[in-house]
Amino acid sequence: ERTLYEDEQYHNCIFVGVDEGGIPKHIHRRGTHGSFKQTESGSKAEYSFHHDGESEWLFVFEAPIDMLSFISMFKHCWKSQSYAASCGVSDKVLWQMLKNGPHIKKVYICFDNDEPGQQAAQRISREMTEKNIWHEINPPEKKDWNEDLLAWRKGMG
Repeated sequence: ERTLYEDEQYHNCIFVGVDEGGIPKHIHRRGTHGSFKQTESGSKAEYSFHHDGESEWLFVFEAPIDMLSFISMFKHCWKSQSYAASCGVSDKVLWQMLKNGPHIKKVYICFDNDEPGQQAAQRISREMTEKNIWHEINPPEKKDWNEDLLAWRKGMG
């Protein structure tokens, strides 16, 4: 879908978010070594890295790597579900996904299991409750979904 690349110079993962017409609107870089993260200037947060499915489920994450980690652990029918990475704790991509996906009826807020992530999850939960949108806060067991994936894989070996 041309939404995930590796840059040649630094070997960073490049996550591309597109609008309804498939036009790139958001670029997020994530280092493959170390903790480098950067959202490109001018990126529109409401179009951050996401996958549009046809089912009624939407899963929202803080980071693209957490979104992909979650999908790696729960592969069954993954393509039919919608996923979005806010690239932080913003709710802009969530509201855009709901606007563009009237079929979405259930939202799972899968932010990090730390203070900033859970404070943001509670804030978003209150907004969704006010708008009568079905949702559930679904934190990872460890700090984030990538740590859960690594622990899950270690336990498999």
